[in-house]
This record gives sequence, C-alpha cells and structure tokens, in this order.
Amino acid sequence: MTHYTIGVLMMAYGGPNSLDEVAPYLADIRGGRPTSPELLVEITERYRQIGGRSQILDITRAQAAGVETALNDAAAAAAGVRYRTYVGMRHWHPYIGEVVPQMLADGVDQIVAIVMAPHFSRMSVGAYMGKLEKALAEQGASVPVRKVESWKDEPAFIAAVAQRVEDALAGYPADQRTTVPVVFTAHSLPARVLESGDPYPQELNASVALVVERLGLSNARFAFQSQGATADPWLGPTVEETLEALAAEGAMQVLLVPIGFVCDHVEVLFDVDIEHKHQAAELGIELRRTAMLNASQGLVDAVASAVRRAAAIPTPAGG
Repeated sequence: MTHYTIGVLMMAYGGPNSLDEVAPYLADIRGGRPTSPELLVEITERYRQIGGRSQILDITRAQAAGVETALNDAAAAAAGVRYRTYVGMRHWHPYIGEVVPQMLADGVDQIVAIVMAPHFSRMSVGAYMGKLEKALAEQGASVPVRKVESWKDEPAFIAAVAQRVEDALAGYPADQRTTVPVVFTAHSLPARVLESGDPYPQELNASVALVVERLGLSNARFAFQSQGATADPWLGPTVEETLEALAAEGAMQVLLVPIGFVCDHVEVLFDVDIEHKHQAAELGIELRRTAMLNASQGLVDAVASAVRRAAAIPTPAGG
C-alpha cells in the first residue's frame, strides 16, 4: 500500500553534549560574535554542575519517538497516512538545516513543523520557522509545510501541567496545599518584543489561566526567568523579584512551575534548581518545583494532537 508520508519536524533549542562543545555552542548562539572568557567559564561551569552536558537532544528524541507512535494510529492507517518524526536543533547538531535534506531524501509528501515550546513569539518560535524556510529554500524544495506556531491551550498540555502541579502539592502537608504560593515561570525575552505587538505574554497568560482554573488555585502568580545578561530591559517581573516579594509577605514555601519549558535543560536544572533555590533559601523559603513533562504521555499526546490538527490529509480518490 502506498502511503502519504507526513514528516513531522520537532524543533528544540539545542545544547552541548560535552563541556568541550560549550564554546562552539555559544558561538553559534551569538552568531559568531566573540564570547568573553568570563562568560565561557560561567556557562561551562553551569553545565558542569548539571552533569557536564545538555539533556535536550536525548529528551527531544524520546519525545519524537513517542509522538511518532501516537500519530501512527488506526485512523492514520485507514487514511493511508504515515507519519515520520524528525528532530532538528536551532543552535546545535543536528541542526534544522542538516535534518531537512534527510526529510526530503526520505520522500516526505508534507512537513508539519512544531517547536518544543508551546508559546509563540516571533523572536523564539518565529526564528525556528525561519531556519526551516531557509533550509527548504537552499534545497530548492517545494514540499508543502504546515506550521504549528502555538500549542499553549492544547488540552493534553494543560492537563499534563495541572497533573504535575497536583502531584507537587500532594507533597505538602494537607493544611498548606491551598495556601502555598504557586509561581508559574517562562523564559524572559527582551522587552522590545512588546513594541511590535508580540503575543508572547498573552500566550503565557492563557496557559497559566487554564491551569489555574482547572485546579482552582487561589495563590498563583507569574514571573519571568533566565533573562539575558545584556543592558537592554527584559520582560518582568523576575523570579528574583517575586521571591523577595513573597519573603516580605512571610511565605516560607513556594512551588515553582516552569510552564514555559517542557523538558529538563539548563534553564530548569541550573537556573531553578541551583540559583533560584539558593536565593530562596537565603530568604528563608523552601523552593520546590514541578517535574518537567519531558517525554511523558501527556506531552506526547499534546504534540500529536497539535500535529494532527495542522496536517492537511489528502482526500482519497473517490472519497
């Protein structure tokens, strides 16, 4: 039986697979601008403290394997459709530009592109899509492309995050579960993105509101984390400011929910688990966080659902 093959390109940021790769990885992020020796030492030390490498490629590949299995269900088989997932990184190997030629060589009839970041910003998700478009243009390819630009309100995503919050709250004494402050976080971006009407803050607010409503949380707030070390203003409030405010209010426990991230990588394993926990401890706060979705069934179901909705399934002849 001839299948109509949909190549699903799952894109993520990328990360060094060893400490030796930190320097070229940073050079890629910085577009060739020189990295100061101080910054290289600092970033290398961050990766050393989280095990000497990034987990993002391993986790994204596990996510892709789960998504491919979920997509190739009985309905896909009945429609004569076969899904194949591919993993491409924005800033390290395998680069998006390295993966696209393989997809074309495999003869995909259509590409569905999705970033492993649920919330759209032209600066983030838009940049991934730009890399894909550049790679296709370089190959002279005409294969149709469908883009999943946001999956912030995918029901399986909201349910999975909510379950992680419930699981974490269950670890507190019963009388604290409804009062412990819950701080949702996402990666900050330069504040200038707002000048162009970028929807990133609204995208995040939509996800947070759905989880808060689902759980009936009464003590939730939002903060941005992992802002860059540049002189430009970045989106706030920051986690640092929020922890200080909570300490001033007398909070002794805080649950942090990195809703803007879907896997364990440096912004979670270092920025949250080491830096923010250290600051919280100095303020007299015990900071806990929810487990990441990684390659869990909830994450797989959310991505598969978003891909199915975006894909253009051909109508069988005579159908």
